Amino acid sequence: MEQLWTINGVTICTESFGKKEDPAILLIMGAQSSMTWWEEEFCERLADTGRFVIRYDNRDVGRSTTYEVGQPTYRFEDMADDAIGVLDAYGVEKAHIAGMSMGGMLTQMIALRHPDRVLTVTLIATSNFAADLPAMEQKVMDYFVNAGTVDWTDKKSVISFNLGKWKVLTGSKHRFDEARILELSEVEWNRSTNIASINNHGLLTGGEAYLTRTSEIGVPALIIHGTEDPIIPCVHGTNLATTIPKAELLTLEGTGHELPYDVWEEVIKAIVHHTSAN
Repeated sequence: MEQLWTINGVTICTESFGKKEDPAILLIMGAQSSMTWWEEEFCERLADTGRFVIRYDNRDVGRSTTYEVGQPTYRFEDMADDAIGVLDAYGVEKAHIAGMSMGGMLTQMIALRHPDRVLTVTLIATSNFAADLPAMEQKVMDYFVNAGTVDWTDKKSVISFNLGKWKVLTGSKHRFDEARILELSEVEWNRSTNIASINNHGLLTGGEAYLTRTSEIGVPALIIHGTEDPIIPCVHGTNLATTIPKAELLTLEGTGHELPYDVWEEVIKAIVHHTSAN
């Protein structure tokens, strides 16, 4: 069941799975994506391994506080602190943190900003963006140029744009599951306070003081990256694995900027192993 909390002066929507007495794993999703994209079945399967799983909406997505489009008055540091506020809300002293894309960037910041609250980190399809590494592929840039033509007040227009986005992000190994993406997009639309506010994530600043210190992360790190990620090329994951002292790398062959159903078993197994010894 979803819960609304007042954290750092804003409303944050969360949901948990499993038993509170089990080791906690906090899931942080990427930019412009609500917690919907940590799919319910994925969370339940992870919880079934003996983990207390928490997912939540970042600011400007889902049912959490939204800001006027084009005018977010917060920074990445505030979002990192929100994650700690979520742990506080559930009475969790220390947790394993797993973040995807922007969520992975926030996870790195949390490990450095609040090291006493973090047991391990899992960094999925992300980067510290501090190294001189390849940029996103042209096909992604070309697609997002069209975001300005989306009518964010029209459900059909928004869902169509979302569907096209995931087609661009999907790797060659996995069948594009249009029905699943449509269903998740529908859920996201229905539970969004203001869907257009997701665009504020592209305007955020901050984090530089932490992302240049990735090598100082002192907890075990699991890096998971698709070999065909068109937004954050796989070499970014390799860079994280060599930069963070206690890191292991899991590459997902033929996978894009995504967590398709076909890789869930492998990913969950890796996360469970990673979080079992700490």
